[in-house]
Amino acid sequence: MNEFLDILHHEFTLPFSNPVLVFSLILVIILVSPIIFRRINIPGIIVLIISGIIIGPYGVGLLEQNTAIDLFSKIGLLYIMFIAGLELDMNQFKVNRNKSFLFGFFTFFLPLAIGFPVCYYFLGYDFNASFLTASMFATHTLIAYPIVSKMGVAKNEAIAITVGGTILTDTAVLIILAVIMGNAEEGGLTADFWIRLVVSLTIFVGIMFYLVPKLAKWFFTRMEKEKHAHYIFVLAVVFLSAFLAELAGVEDIIGAFLAGLALNRLIPHSSALMNRIEFMGNSLFIPFFLISVGMLVDISVILSGYMAIVVAVTLSVVALAGKWLAAFFTQLAFKYSNAQRKVIFGLSSGHAAATLAVILVGYNADIIDTNILNGTIILILITSIVATFATEKAAIKLVAENKELNPEEIKQTESYKMESILLPLANIENFDKLLEFSTLIKDKSSINPISIVSVVPNDEQAELNIAEAKNKLEEFVKQASASETDVEITTTIDQDVAEGIARKSRELIADIIVMGWPTSSSPDVVIGEKMQDIIDHTKKTVFLCDVKRPWGTNEALVVAVPPHTESLEGFELWIKKMIIIAEELSIPITLYANVVTWNAIEKVIDDLNLRAPFDFKEFDDWEDFLIISQNIKPEHMIMLVMGRKETIIDQSLIKNIPRKMEKYFAENTKIIVYLQ
Repeated sequence: MNEFLDILHHEFTLPFSNPVLVFSLILVIILVSPIIFRRINIPGIIVLIISGIIIGPYGVGLLEQNTAIDLFSKIGLLYIMFIAGLELDMNQFKVNRNKSFLFGFFTFFLPLAIGFPVCYYFLGYDFNASFLTASMFATHTLIAYPIVSKMGVAKNEAIAITVGGTILTDTAVLIILAVIMGNAEEGGLTADFWIRLVVSLTIFVGIMFYLVPKLAKWFFTRMEKEKHAHYIFVLAVVFLSAFLAELAGVEDIIGAFLAGLALNRLIPHSSALMNRIEFMGNSLFIPFFLISVGMLVDISVILSGYMAIVVAVTLSVVALAGKWLAAFFTQLAFKYSNAQRKVIFGLSSGHAAATLAVILVGYNADIIDTNILNGTIILILITSIVATFATEKAAIKLVAENKELNPEEIKQTESYKMESILLPLANIENFDKLLEFSTLIKDKSSINPISIVSVVPNDEQAELNIAEAKNKLEEFVKQASASETDVEITTTIDQDVAEGIARKSRELIADIIVMGWPTSSSPDVVIGEKMQDIIDHTKKTVFLCDVKRPWGTNEALVVAVPPHTESLEGFELWIKKMIIIAEELSIPITLYANVVTWNAIEKVIDDLNLRAPFDFKEFDDWEDFLIISQNIKPEHMIMLVMGRKETIIDQSLIKNIPRKMEKYFAENTKIIVYLQ
């Protein structure tokens, strides 16, 4: 008995040293604390930092800083910066790049210009500490972005340029961090330092944006079926990039951030891989990092004298003032409304990931002191609360200004209905890619699952065929669940496959039918009799996909639209899906059409407040369709819009184009769309 008590005493002696107990405690904190504090509307990031303060060496002393804590903290820090680069919407940035550049300049320069003299003259810190702290004011984390997304105003231009400005500010601040770290070393900012920095950064950036994407594209293509290996590959890229950044003479967080930008286009935002990345980060690595940050905070320093409180209040006021001025000047430059100014301020005033990264690096390098570190934690608390409330109030006003964007009003209209996608099983080959495509284009607000249907003949083997079809589809259900997409498997018996699919689409009130590329016995015909029967029996929008490579490895979307397409009922739905494809894959759109059709497309885009990087090319010579092949590479995806025979679209113009596509674009991923 005494021996058992001695073991208990040893195991529970503070601070805990048993790695299993330490890890269990941290997991319990990650699980329980957000649930408790969510009731009083404290942001999750603050909850975890406060938890770290409580259990850390300056709190009750349950845990101490050790190599295991430091390792997980480093992993979490790199993971935060990687996700920051990975989740940036590069298409939105391209569309609004000029405005984003100006906002980026305001939101970077103004906080820096205000913060440096305050830190240097008022707080009395040296040049390196003042400049590093002032650069921290320029960063911002879009912690309030889920609010504007949930309220349906995320496509507003003011929000788009705020997101775009994140790329510029975070990149500029991380470069400043490299310069300050160099200045803090012995020798300072000599000519050798600048030459070494420029040369090493040039080589490093070349590796990140030339070699890494090519290597990733090759890996994702060759190892397409090994889904678990994709996540390991991504992790390896992140940490090797961080190591290469250190070799280049800059901080490892820069390498992680650039790794996110380099892989941004290759990992679709709705893919299973992106879900795995976010799940691991948000569930384990990032919370671990936030708890470790809290463990660094010494409450006694804050309570021991007025200086710590002065520093904390000063940092918070300067950070908020700089971001408010940036939003104000952006409003003047682009003639935005007050609500747009407030939403820019709300989104850009939050300080979290990059702020913690910069300050923690400076603290570990002894550039800044404990007062700045503790003051930054308080700043994060204050700005997180301000950002959340300011963004929510501004978003409500934006909804009022743009009534067409109000989700509740849309739901009350006759045309509103939750989107439904039907995926018939004809050939098991490439079916996983069709399911992934359906996941990409699916309306994320729709609660309806993707319906996979298998039509079996009505004969003696019907029951056996149904069971066999269900067994084949179970693996695809697992694939969809990896990206948190609901899938429903249904089988139906019908002597006529086309009629069975059509009947099922009517039962489910399906908006979209996704099918594989048709196989025809005749070399002169692509759309054979069976496929034509399905198209004729269903009046819904149909996507026929010939997938030649992983979706994330496509580099552009080339779209050919025949005259009078704008008169079809499915015109608006097709435009939405075309833009979603471009957004998910972060690729530009080159659109070939006549001026009338292009004007109609522009009108729909403006009416729905959609954004995508379009390159319009006027095109009328459908007899010489192959003229568009001049600038097409194998990595370009080709989409052809078609109309059924009874529509106003001239069939003589387009009937031979699918055959030309199959013959001359054999290596390209091809999509034919029959509009409703």
